[in-house]
Amino acid sequence: MTTGPSPPPGPDRPHAEALDAADALAAFRTRFADEDPGTIYLCGNSLGRQPMAAARRIEHALKEWAEQLVDGWHGWLDLPARVGDLMAGPILGAAAGQVVVSDSTSVNLYKLAMAARAAVPGRQVVVTDAGDFPTDRYVLEGLGNRRLITADPITGPTVDDVARALDEQVAVVCLSHVGYRSAALADMAAITAAVHDAGALMLWDLSHSAGCYPVALDQCGVDLAVGCTYKYLCAGPGAPALLYVRTQLQERLRQPIWGWFGQRDQFAMGERYDPSPDVRRFLVGTPPVIGLAGVQGGVEVVAEAGLAAIRTKAVALGELGVQLHRAWLAPQGFALGSPEEGVRRGSHLALRHADAQRIHHALARDGRVITDFRFPDTIRLGLAPLTTRFSDVWDAFDRLRALSY
Repeated sequence: MTTGPSPPPGPDRPHAEALDAADALAAFRTRFADEDPGTIYLCGNSLGRQPMAAARRIEHALKEWAEQLVDGWHGWLDLPARVGDLMAGPILGAAAGQVVVSDSTSVNLYKLAMAARAAVPGRQVVVTDAGDFPTDRYVLEGLGNRRLITADPITGPTVDDVARALDEQVAVVCLSHVGYRSAALADMAAITAAVHDAGALMLWDLSHSAGCYPVALDQCGVDLAVGCTYKYLCAGPGAPALLYVRTQLQERLRQPIWGWFGQRDQFAMGERYDPSPDVRRFLVGTPPVIGLAGVQGGVEVVAEAGLAAIRTKAVALGELGVQLHRAWLAPQGFALGSPEEGVRRGSHLALRHADAQRIHHALARDGRVITDFRFPDTIRLGLAPLTTRFSDVWDAFDRLRALSY
């Protein structure tokens, strides 16, 4: 009987330990809360660990509230724009004056998609990926005239996929920069250029790239972007979301939710709505001060570490995981649900298995490894570079192979 070649043995644990010893970002792990050191947390792609800097910022905001009461608003009113400017350059590759932090990703997506469609006369169609994150698809479905791209579930939407969906009816294209399921990294610059060539506007969801990938919004000519702050930016559960509008579009776009924080002269209490001439017109109501304090603390830590170093480690963590999958898990019936090449994926790995849901729960219960499950067959391993060690990846895969028979 002839058998195929044996799988490679895979890297050993001393190899992972050596990578930890050489890790330029290793010291950052100590700046995050870790209440259960015996558990391996690989879910930072869903909710990042708590930075001590964010906790201090929140404590300071609570102290201001206690001491200043309503007078605290003198320092809080412009927090959405101040925190937006804080993240604009180091996190998003954007000049100041183009980012605010407010509301949720879903609400911000609605505001920008509606405003963008209304700004392109004679066009009504909104294009998105059929495999994109549900809230994005649902929000756009609610707008009507939605057109879906059917992209490869692992490699995600390409320039050619988008080009085939474009015509003179398309007003705006909305895609995720990094796919929530597979971590596929879209070609932001090329897709944005193709959309512009067709006369439409481009809206990116950065929820799975902000804080783990060196986004370059201005350089890529992006029109609009949204994204959550509680994944790789570690701002805390339900923290307010980011919203980006290119400077040249700000006065042209009229967002659909008219609130007093978007008003030009807010405290004049005027009879009619007159939107601010800058990015603040995309604000609506009273800002969540405590949540914004968490965003500020998370952004400060990520900016200090630097996106170039974070991205380098993300690729290396993923490469170790791919090697261990190939050696240990593929023979057990797992398939890699992410692009194999590190340059083509974000900072999480997707593993597919027919019994993935049972394995996911067993891994948490018996293996003390926290991941997440996406129906019907995917386990996602979030490899957050500031808090994940190479030895964590090795141990997680070791426990996974022991539990997956």
